Amino acid sequence: PLMDENGEAIGPYRVWLPNMMLPGLAMARSIGDDIAATVGVHATPEVRVHHITEKDKFMVICSDGVWEFLSNEDVVGIVQACQGDAEKACKDLVAKSLQAWRAEEEVVDDITALVVYFQKY
Repeated sequence: PLMDENGEAIGPYRVWLPNMMLPGLAMARSIGDDIAATVGVHATPEVRVHHITEKDKFMVICSDGVWEFLSNEDVVGIVQACQGDAEKACKDLVAKSLQAWRAEEEVVDDITALVVYFQKY
């Protein structure tokens, strides 16, 4: 991990090349990243099967830039409020995430959102 001025670990564990501060990514999986592959990052995904039932209303897939400041409950509320409009849900998630990042940090991480509704509203 990165260390602060007191030698304390800060942030998540990251992948580094042995003698360089690259790529510095907090990840375990990556597709097509030849540099990260040299230090143990691989493209083999973890797979979980979930059979969709009538209880399942939508699916949300987001980058860590969304989950950094928004809770599961925040995300569900935003997506439910969009009443089946997946494009609006994605835009609202990105906007809310960006707002939270700017309120808390000097930099903004990547923010990516994908919403799929399983049922019509």
